[in-house]
Amino acid sequence: MTAQQTLLGGASAAPERAQPVPAPARGFAAAGMTGAALATAATWAVAADLVGAATAGPWRWALGAVAVAGALAVLAVFRPAWDAWRASRACAAALEETDVVAARRLAARVRESAWTALGAALAVLCALGAIVFVLANDAAVQKTFLDGALMWASFPDIARAFATNLVIAVVAQALVLVWALVLALARLAPGRAGRPIRRLATFYIDAVRAVPAIIVIYLIGFGLPLAEVPLLSGLNQTWYAILALTVVYGAYVAEVFRAGIESIHPSQIAASRSLGFSYLATMRHVVVPQATRRVIPPLLNDFISLQKDTALVNVIGSIDAFNQAKILAANNFNLSSVTVVAVLFILITIPQARLVDRLLTRERST
Repeated sequence: MTAQQTLLGGASAAPERAQPVPAPARGFAAAGMTGAALATAATWAVAADLVGAATAGPWRWALGAVAVAGALAVLAVFRPAWDAWRASRACAAALEETDVVAARRLAARVRESAWTALGAALAVLCALGAIVFVLANDAAVQKTFLDGALMWASFPDIARAFATNLVIAVVAQALVLVWALVLALARLAPGRAGRPIRRLATFYIDAVRAVPAIIVIYLIGFGLPLAEVPLLSGLNQTWYAILALTVVYGAYVAEVFRAGIESIHPSQIAASRSLGFSYLATMRHVVVPQATRRVIPPLLNDFISLQKDTALVNVIGSIDAFNQAKILAANNFNLSSVTVVAVLFILITIPQARLVDRLLTRERST
């Protein structure tokens, strides 16, 4: 055999060695089925404990409905596990018929379905772990944080007090937008004439961001009345909270605006100035509108944080939802009323978080 034939033979043999025959992947299928069975058994056991631990009344019926729904829903984990098992048997049949291409396709399907079943089973087991923690020690955690009767009884008072949180958040957000834009433009003031303004704005932003928000709220809420500052010492606690949050979040949002303004290409500013626009007119008509559209997602993130920080205003005596919940918790020696506050914040925060994700996805796709 010549060297050329040897090379050709080696080249033709190489693809055969690069295409190993796949195994039926029965191990993956068995693992997926085992994970589904384990998750199902654990769910049924926890569901029985959940119903047994609930006290009599509507809470017991609610937990019973949840337990039954969970016991039925966990059976869905068997769907990818069964698909992996069927694909494993089909893969073995394809290997017996020496259909390597079909066997490879089915083996990949086995692995994907088995990992799907194992991932779902792991998620179910993690959720069950949290439920077991709640039911531990004779359901002490559930009785302390999730007493249905107390949660239902405290909801009207907390919902009325939560309106204070919403008012503070909405008004503070409107003021923050204006104040933050002023700070951002001050920090970007051009030329030597703008240097003192730039340094003053930079000092304000750095100093305010370095101080915890609760300290700013405390200083403004108690300091202004004590100092008897004209026009400010006669405000109520809600307005002190709004003023404090505006001071704090104005510094954070100013940096967001500054990043958006600096993201606009300098050629647009140069073109606007060449057309005779002044610096302020350029900012107003050309730069700021584009920058605002670009920073909407991070702005919403900061406003979500502001919304949650309205719970800090209880430090100055404002009767918000958290303060009302603490009063009820002290009267009943139970923290279920505080859980109601947490649920209310979750209900208004999660939709905004999903909106931010949607806006970010849309921005990346354009």
